[in-house]
Amino acid sequence: MQSVMPPALLVETLTKRYAADGPPAVDALSFALAPGETLGLLGGNGAGKTTTIAMLLGLLVPSAGRIVALGHDMATDRFDALRRMNFSSPYIALPHRLSVRENLRVYGHLYGVAGLDRRIAALAEEFQLGDFLDRPAGQLSAGQKTRVALAKALVNTPDLLLLDEPTASLDPDTGDWVRTALERYRAATGCAILLASHNMAEVERLCGQVVMLKQGRAVDRGSPAELLAKYGRADLEEVFLDIARDRQRVEAPA
Repeated sequence: MQSVMPPALLVETLTKRYAADGPPAVDALSFALAPGETLGLLGGNGAGKTTTIAMLLGLLVPSAGRIVALGHDMATDRFDALRRMNFSSPYIALPHRLSVRENLRVYGHLYGVAGLDRRIAALAEEFQLGDFLDRPAGQLSAGQKTRVALAKALVNTPDLLLLDEPTASLDPDTGDWVRTALERYRAATGCAILLASHNMAEVERLCGQVVMLKQGRAVDRGSPAELLAKYGRADLEEVFLDIARDRQRVEAPA
């Protein structure tokens, strides 16, 4: 009998209120993310994506609910989980005065990466950082910053990777390069990836499952193909608009 692997990330009725008498920013959200899977967390601005990621990282304390990451309850045992996790967002800048190499070294030390010089050299080759490895991070182009941010997110070879809009503001070529790098890393390591994105083509390409958020609640979920069939649409952007605008679902023809 084949054993079933436990989820890399389990979220149960996760709730966050910023004020005791205010509306929830995240409202009883539940989902599971399997090892080697990419799950898309979709929703408009204010839907609760960033708040959810902040709770998953232990930066915000949930008002209610439970998070189990890599077998560790984040309420009581988060540090053992966090050393095997990482995060990337283009909205969070690396220290500008430190060089790329220095930034990678700082984060490598924070994660206790063994053989750090070899790991930085491997990342520099993988993400083509050699030409600016000793340049201050504040002097990089947007595409270079994105490659460095991704290298930082992989410095500890994480088993669980949280990504918030990883290709925002990138040109199509650089965006495709990032998506290919993520696919390659997932295939090589079995890493589980949670992806918050507004790029629907990116979600269709990378994600095996999608959770649609609206006003903090999960209003639909399924694989991209299942959602397209359910709403009778040709792409996820139309599904997103149907949900965001409360449009009546168009049933797919039999």
